[in-house]
Amino acid sequence: MTAQRPLVVVGDALLDQDIDGEATRLAPDAPAPVLDVVADRTWPGGAGLAAALAARQGREVVLVTALGGDSASAAVREALEPRVLLVELPLEGSLPVKTRVRARGRPLVRIDRGGGTPGPPGEAVGAVLRAAGAVLVSDYGRGMAAALRPQLAEAARGRPCVWDPHPRGAHPVPGVRLATPNAAEARAWSAPDRSAGAAAGEDDSLRAHGARGARLAQRWRAAAVTVTLGGRGAILTRAGSGDPMYLPAPYAADGDPCGAGDCFAATAAIALADGGLPEEAVQQAVAEAADFVAAGGVGNPALWTGDAGLADPAGAPPPPPADALPHLGSALALAESVRARGGTVVATGGCFDLLHAGHVGLLENARRTGDCLIVCVNSDASVRRLKGPGRPITPLADRVRVLAGLGCVDAVAVFDEDTPEALLRVLRPEVWVKGGDYSVDALPETAALREWGGQALVLPYLDGRSTTELARRAAGAPARTRP
Repeated sequence: MTAQRPLVVVGDALLDQDIDGEATRLAPDAPAPVLDVVADRTWPGGAGLAAALAARQGREVVLVTALGGDSASAAVREALEPRVLLVELPLEGSLPVKTRVRARGRPLVRIDRGGGTPGPPGEAVGAVLRAAGAVLVSDYGRGMAAALRPQLAEAARGRPCVWDPHPRGAHPVPGVRLATPNAAEARAWSAPDRSAGAAAGEDDSLRAHGARGARLAQRWRAAAVTVTLGGRGAILTRAGSGDPMYLPAPYAADGDPCGAGDCFAATAAIALADGGLPEEAVQQAVAEAADFVAAGGVGNPALWTGDAGLADPAGAPPPPPADALPHLGSALALAESVRARGGTVVATGGCFDLLHAGHVGLLENARRTGDCLIVCVNSDASVRRLKGPGRPITPLADRVRVLAGLGCVDAVAVFDEDTPEALLRVLRPEVWVKGGDYSVDALPETAALREWGGQALVLPYLDGRSTTELARRAAGAPARTRP
């Protein structure tokens, strides 16, 4: 997609707000929690969030939406104008504001205020759609998709169009390249009587989700429909096809899912605009949505500031940047979630070059000491410095995948230094576990753990198991020849 062919996002902009705090007591006049507010944040929601997410990769993005003269509209303009080009329809009323009130990250109540209807589109809207390299319809059921239906139908005939539907909105126009309902929306849309809603067809199997997607693809005359399944991934279907494709999430992302659907749709639209097939677009979208949630979702400051750095904890040496540590976002979100509910975060580390029974025994025992286990694994360069030429035998991506596949491992984070001290200062586990014949005081990580009151433990390995011994035996084994 060239700079002359932008991605055009059409839909309902909102203003989202989170009020976060601590709720440790009840009000004296009613059995209601009292929230001591510690943070109050706002950001563009709905189609505004989808446009902002699409623009993260330096794309030219145009947002066609309805905005008015109210303060919420002004806040959305201020946040978006540095990132995307706004083409506005007049808004009759005020921009909707959706406020989540949360205690320790858990929702207490959501408050919705405002609302309006879009006015008639001007000539600029048609011109922008005709010049689009791809179109993303982010329908939040507030009237934008319905107001521009003729223009969107024309746009879908000449360029990739992704439609993210809403139960209160209009169904996609014919010719959409990809529609992206979530599981609940697919149930509601595919029910014989839409008024039956999600009560119809509660089957949560992959087969059932695929069948719903295929019915919707046929009904909407869409090239493909993908039913998004949250942390499970997505199902991609086509009309009349009995063979849906399941695209699982690359890892379990523990975090706030708010905005993940917008991230999914924006990623898929960009992939299709670049000439990708629906299969490629959905695979990229599943992975990007997981990374988005793991990195903190809409609460990630880097999403709005562009600063990917992490705060320096308690005057400790600066940790490595987040983008230099694969899977750090998922591990950090997991640690924060476990601590928020009063659990114990356990971490361990090593090269794990050839995973053997000694490693597995250590990991299983480490997991039993707390409520989650994060494995800190040396990068390839770090292993090479520590173990010498020829190591690692197994490359980093494979080591991470094998570790993440163990039932006793909840998350994996990678570090490039000789020791994981900088990474530990980011994760701040309550317990750090090492295997072997170390003494606790001799561990280089012990001093770091003491900075936040953590504890280092040494657990025994199974005798006679080591990567070096396995490699030596493998090198000495006679080669087998084929007959």
